[in-house]
Amino acid sequence: MIEVREIEEAFLAACREEIEAPKPGNVHISSPGHGMTAEHFFASAAAAAGRLCAPGQTVGQRIYSAVAASFAATNMNTNLGIVLLCAPLAAAAEDAASETELEPALTKALIRLDSADTQLVFAAIRLANPGGLGTAARYDVNESADVTLLLAMAEAADRDRIAAQYVSNFRDVFTTGLAALEEARACGLKPPWTTLAVYLTFLSAFLDSHIMRKHGSAAASEVQRKAKEALTNFRTKGENCLADLTALDQDLKSRSLNPGTSADLTVATLFADRLRNILLKRRNDG
Repeated sequence: MIEVREIEEAFLAACREEIEAPKPGNVHISSPGHGMTAEHFFASAAAAAGRLCAPGQTVGQRIYSAVAASFAATNMNTNLGIVLLCAPLAAAAEDAASETELEPALTKALIRLDSADTQLVFAAIRLANPGGLGTAARYDVNESADVTLLLAMAEAADRDRIAAQYVSNFRDVFTTGLAALEEARACGLKPPWTTLAVYLTFLSAFLDSHIMRKHGSAAASEVQRKAKEALTNFRTKGENCLADLTALDQDLKSRSLNPGTSADLTVATLFADRLRNILLKRRNDG
């Protein structure tokens, strides 16, 4: 079985790799933005890791304690989406004996989610207070909801890509994200460029939920179009496209357009990949 220490190290490595990649519009090691710096993300990851990967905890407990620790460390919302995505993966990794069992274990972890998880997750969201959250007709996070977390996520799935992962067994992570990562590696790329490939793939494939909430569909569609151009350019130029990425980064940040959901999905993809590799090594060594 995978050790808790290994899960925590995989989470920290995924967070670090995501921040080291030159992701246009999103905070990275060479470009602060939206009132945040790379140091904020490193601090919040370090604060969250132990709570998110604590053995035997429910998904809701992992999420609330990790978000609370992150907020205490930075006094801002740096990683709510990351925690929402990575907590079920960390719980699943505890129960998986091999890399092929990670997705089935994730299914079981999601099925186990109950109303207590809902209350804890809603409390975490209120604490993080993400921009553009607004209100919902049903299962509003500002109110008490005596429903399972899966039902609450299903209600939001059509407008929030992170919620959609809960009701699809993380389909975007295990298909779109991991496929993009494997394709980039097959082309001979290494981090941070493999991470960039994943990020641009997500940003090209879907309207970013964070931009949708804060700026609307027209802005999200524009960013998606520019991401498609950037991904094509990246596939043609490879690492020589850095100047173009920098220009796009500055343009998006000057207009406060932050593709945060695409970045969160990127971290979850890197985390899932590391967990599968650890489990594969365990199986081969066993």
